[in-house]
Amino acid sequence: MTRLVRTHDGWAVDRDGRRSALGASLGDLLALPLSEARARCEAADGPAAEAPLRAPVDVQEVWAAGVTYQRSREGRREESEHAGHAGLYDHVYNADRPEVFFKATAGRVVGDGEPVGIRADSGWDVPEAELGLVVNAAGEVFGYTVGNDMSSRSIEGENPLYLPQAKVYTRSCALGPAIVPVWEAGPGPFPVAVRVERAGAEVWAAETSTARLARTPADLISWLTRALDFPAGVVLLTGTGVVPDRDFTLRAGDVVTIDVAGVGTLRNPVTVVGTGG
Repeated sequence: MTRLVRTHDGWAVDRDGRRSALGASLGDLLALPLSEARARCEAADGPAAEAPLRAPVDVQEVWAAGVTYQRSREGRREESEHAGHAGLYDHVYNADRPEVFFKATAGRVVGDGEPVGIRADSGWDVPEAELGLVVNAAGEVFGYTVGNDMSSRSIEGENPLYLPQAKVYTRSCALGPAIVPVWEAGPGPFPVAVRVERAGAEVWAAETSTARLARTPADLISWLTRALDFPAGVVLLTGTGVVPDRDFTLRAGDVVTIDVAGVGTLRNPVTVVGTGG
């Protein structure tokens, strides 16, 4: 498999474990038409060190879509029923305009093996296993990565206006371990699986498929780019189709593993961030 990886030495093309220096940044590639970016990747042949991988973004923003699966709609209803606004999520699920929100700057994204965070002032926290679309400046899908859109269900369920606090905080976004180009992976659908381990034992696991997305990737991209320009590209998380029941919450020390078949496996320990609570 051919993958695009980022290390402390820069970007490289990994061909079945053999790395070749790319000689360009991800932003450089995503500024190009897809055909030119592919040619640039296929021509990479410089020496590259076997350094540890970093999150596969350099200057790209990360955005996310919500309520794109039936299970996500049900989860939003569960967390918000007591506050009386559960019906909002039925409307979002069925509306022409999707829920699309800002998630993280590149500098706030953690990579494979790095800790993801749960807020100190939240008592109900979950991982959200998602397919990430790596989109170029022209709005074309360049490739795919694995994403974890960490979420505080207690904060989000209290009031929909608290969504930024529930979704955007230190260590709330993980991506990796690499980018698989679209010409390598194909259009999907992709099976998605997630499991959480605690003290070495599995405490929650689930699986879904991007075939169950209520919206196409092209539709989500079209709404994101309708009034926004991304000259160096953008990563768009496509929503989660697996949500734990209300009796489950992440704890510090847990380990979250997300596998998207044909794209990769992302594994992160959990830590507490922030103050309060």
